[in-house]
Amino acid sequence: MSALVAQRLLLAIAALLGGLAVAAGAFGAHALGQRVGAEQLAWWETGVRYQLAHALAMMLAVLLARAGAGGAALVAAALLAAGTVIFSGTLYAMTLGAPRVLGAVTPIGGVAMLAGWLVLAWSVLGIGPRG
Repeated sequence: MSALVAQRLLLAIAALLGGLAVAAGAFGAHALGQRVGAEQLAWWETGVRYQLAHALAMMLAVLLARAGAGGAALVAAALLAAGTVIFSGTLYAMTLGAPRVLGAVTPIGGVAMLAGWLVLAWSVLGIGPRG
């Protein structure tokens, strides 16, 4: 896959994650409030916050790649995407009734997001591969 195609794909994923975060936030505020407990609603809200923040971070990573930060910035965007889906997705699933044991998977998403931030820092410092 060419760098330009990867950039466009990652930007589209970031935009979808951002839009879905807005929808999930509205769903949580208007539909879940009376249907789940306070702890579950807090899980949902945490998922929404992290999803929206990391969708924006993905966009930043791709734009930095376009500005010359290199392929590592695209790797960072991919890590942020995977981490967001795992982290927020497991929180959403548990809120909607999935077994709490799924919470053991949530930190894997957090580690992927953290790795994405570290790779992004690495890329803008000029250490990462270019291209």
